[in-house]
Amino acid sequence: MPVSLTQKPLLGKVRITSTLNVETGLHIGGAGESLDIGGLDKPVIRDPLTQHPYLPGSSIKGKLRSILERLENKPVNRPGGSGTYRYESDDLVDGFTEVKQGREKPPLLIFYDGAQTCKVCRVFGSTGVDCWVKTDVVEAEKLEAVKDSSKRRIAKANDGSRLGRFVEEREGQIGELYTKVKGRNATARLIVRDCHLQRESAEKLERVNTGLYMTEWKFENGIDRITAAANPRQVERVPAGSKFQFELIYTVEDSSQAIEDLQNLAIALALLEDDALGGHGSRGYGKVKFADFQFSFRSLNQYRQIASGESGLQSISPVANTEALLENFGRFRAEIQQRLLPENGSET
Repeated sequence: MPVSLTQKPLLGKVRITSTLNVETGLHIGGAGESLDIGGLDKPVIRDPLTQHPYLPGSSIKGKLRSILERLENKPVNRPGGSGTYRYESDDLVDGFTEVKQGREKPPLLIFYDGAQTCKVCRVFGSTGVDCWVKTDVVEAEKLEAVKDSSKRRIAKANDGSRLGRFVEEREGQIGELYTKVKGRNATARLIVRDCHLQRESAEKLERVNTGLYMTEWKFENGIDRITAAANPRQVERVPAGSKFQFELIYTVEDSSQAIEDLQNLAIALALLEDDALGGHGSRGYGKVKFADFQFSFRSLNQYRQIASGESGLQSISPVANTEALLENFGRFRAEIQQRLLPENGSET
């Protein structure tokens, strides 16, 4: 694949912190240490040094991505194993994924948005695979075609869906010309930190005697609806009332896209509050609430000033909760734009 000699721009970093309040028992699973009779069926994940339960950033990031994919009504175009599919930008530019349906059926052609513009993949990142891209783009950007790949014409569905089909020569050369290429990866702009217990919350949990260290047992019975046979299980949960330190870092590469990305993240956080984090959400687990948002921005020039003893960390007015964040995003947007534009937007 040709090596890109153009470095991705860096205009600065937006840091968002908040308190993540657990409102119902929460379970994010970890590996069990043993298979004791009568022991836990599903333990929570713990910090190996402190043995405190924590919330992995990967779990939160995956949940936020899933929410944003549904919000944007993204198609499922990538096999995920066990018969499941997910959405992915197969390259930096628009194209389509060829999904095989067996020997007798023609493949499904599912269009995706390129990671440079896709509201999901430009924030959360994507892994490129073999995909179809317009031939003129392939030639202009000198993309690496798949070995023995031929150019094909495709026609989009007339029903407004993201589907298309290959067009044969005898159909009058309708449709656009595409070439199969090796898709390119897109790095994530968003970092989601692991969430660790706040000190006050950890001290309270250490004093609670539940039979488990800083967590609780949740005893359940799965009842067979036909035979009424019981299948007992024991789940470990982080107790309601626990508080974790929540932190996001967003890398600003495009000042105009940054506003939209941060607004979409705010919506995703609000939707997460009305959904569930972790496992067994439909059974009441994992209700969370965010409070005390703190925002700060540091431009590229301000990072350079750190060596001279000036931190240059510019704080943005705090926000009490997600409702206030969404209701007042216009003011929040203005503060971000003031820091990003115009002088910071021209930095290289």
